[in-house]
Amino acid sequence: MESGLRHRLAEKMAGEITLSDSPGKTLKKWRLSFDISQGQLSEHLGVSPSVISDYESGRRKSPGTAIIGRIVDSILAIDEAKGGKYIHKYASLLFAEMGDGVIYDLHDYKSPITLSIFANAIDADIITGPIHLSVYGYTVIDSLRAIMNLTASEFNRIYGWSTERALIFTGVSNGKSPMVAIRVTPFKPRCVVLHGIKPGDVHPIVPKMAEKDNITIMCTTLGIEDIVERLREEKW
Repeated sequence: MESGLRHRLAEKMAGEITLSDSPGKTLKKWRLSFDISQGQLSEHLGVSPSVISDYESGRRKSPGTAIIGRIVDSILAIDEAKGGKYIHKYASLLFAEMGDGVIYDLHDYKSPITLSIFANAIDADIITGPIHLSVYGYTVIDSLRAIMNLTASEFNRIYGWSTERALIFTGVSNGKSPMVAIRVTPFKPRCVVLHGIKPGDVHPIVPKMAEKDNITIMCTTLGIEDIVERLREEKW
């Protein structure tokens, strides 16, 4: 990973944590996005795991910029030691450019939203998967344009800054095509929303593919403009 890209990624992460209304929750989001445990992070920092836990829960006063910088650097260093999988993913997003019309909307939340609340907000039916888990954001994608125009590496960019999100695919007929695309890429979303179809329209192989990757599947016929309005204006 080029030092310039790493530096810009570190700035992005540290800036988001520092400016967040809930720095502890944002710190936790980034730690989980890099698949790092509290124990791993605390060991690298040379502190007790309870210190990280207290920061993330808000029991301890929000860390200053210097400490946040150390935490971010540790997260990146731990990932580098494991091959830099997530650094490559997130750093590439700094320069990501999508083809026209592929992404309709992309939004990240400061706090996690349970899938049950998310489903209620967009009048969605649950096809398969758990609804007690949470997402940190969503991406609305033109299904056909994404499948036709994006390479596997470009497809990974639709996750924004976290894979713990809902991918809302528009223009689907039965949901099979976007699920096949997800199956052959390394990163998996927490949830897939099939827009414009009803439960009876969903291809029978979709739940089977979703279960293999622990993905929750929903479908909704609510207008896409209404979906975006509700998801952006909702005070989670």
